[in-house]
Parts: sequence; C-alpha cells; structure tokens
Amino acid sequence: MELIVIGGENNFQECKAKFGVGHSYLHIPHISHLPTEHNPETVIFDFEPADVAPYLRQASKAVFVNSVKTTLSKLMPHTAPDHVFGFCGLPSFLNREILETTVCRKESVSLLEKTCSQLGTKFKIVRDQAGMVTPRIICMIINEAYFAIEEDVASRTDIDLAMKLGTNYPYGPFEWCEKIGIKNVYGLLKAVHEDTHDDRYKICELLKAEVLNT
Repeated sequence: MELIVIGGENNFQECKAKFGVGHSYLHIPHISHLPTEHNPETVIFDFEPADVAPYLRQASKAVFVNSVKTTLSKLMPHTAPDHVFGFCGLPSFLNREILETTVCRKESVSLLEKTCSQLGTKFKIVRDQAGMVTPRIICMIINEAYFAIEEDVASRTDIDLAMKLGTNYPYGPFEWCEKIGIKNVYGLLKAVHEDTHDDRYKICELLKAEVLNT
C-alpha cells in the first residue's frame, strides 16, 4: 500500500513508525503537491488540512484528515464523502495501538474497516466532536496539572511521577505536554471549551501565560 503523508517531518516519521516497513511512503508538504497519478490503493494522511475540497474528487482513495481541533463535519465543505475519515494528528497520538477515527456517514465504515486492515492497525470510531476522546482527556489532565502548579500543590516533577506511579500512565502531564506541544494543548482545550462551554476545559491562566511566552 502507498501512504501519502501531508505535513511536517515529524508527522512523516510518526506515520512510518506506526505503519511499518510493509508500505511505500511519499512525504509532501502541502495538498498542492499531491500527485495527479498514484496507486489506486493509496491512503492519504493529511496532518494540516487546509483546502480539503480536492478530497471530494479522490473517490477511489481513503483519506484521513486531522480533525481533532474541529470536527470532520465542519472541516469538509459539504457532508464528508464515504472515503474521508477524521483522525487525531497531534504529535504522539498516531503511533498508538488503536487509531482513533471519526466518520460522518455510516456508509464509510466498511471502507474504513478495509483500509485499517490493510494498514495493519486496530481502530475505534468515536463521536465527531472537537477533541475526540483520548486527546481531550489527556489535555484536560494537563490543564488540571497546571492548576495544581498554580495552587502550589506539588512540583512538576512530583506530579509527573505521581501520575505515572499512581495511574500507570506512560507519561506524566508535563512530559505529555512537551511531547504534544503546549501550543497544541492550548489550541485543543480552546476548541473543546468553545464547543462545549464546559468549565472543565477552561484553560488555566498559567498554561495561557506559558503559551504566550513560547
């Protein structure tokens, strides 16, 4: 299978780490560089979707677009066609055992199943909402960790250690924040808060301040 990765070098490397050596890869910086001719079984991963209209014409190819800070239904100019799926393209979220995806149409599921089987990955369809499931939970935990620092509950090192030992998380909140990127954490929390108006996602002032200083 041929994978076309649209995004940065880190995105490209995470795709290769996730899907392995059994595929061919093409890395391009923008959709405008998309080849006009490629393998019918080509799969596109777009980490930085801007002009998504061309995907409406890519009917024979499965396309995954990074919709974690919005929704797939909002990202597409019309109802997303059967071959377009949402995924979380934030750093460190792709190379996991389960690929978290969204769809707009139930007719998309059979192609999604076939594509993920060919890619050799498990997948889970989640609700088409800002933040999906895992990203919004992890970013909310990071936000709460910032509140704990703001209230002088413990040090960053101690909070990271407590979360790893107490909950068996692979990383502590601040370690995870560094992997995801604080601007990405801020952007996701902002999108979820605007979508839900839930104060659980209200961004800690300390986190905001650090974003402004980066």
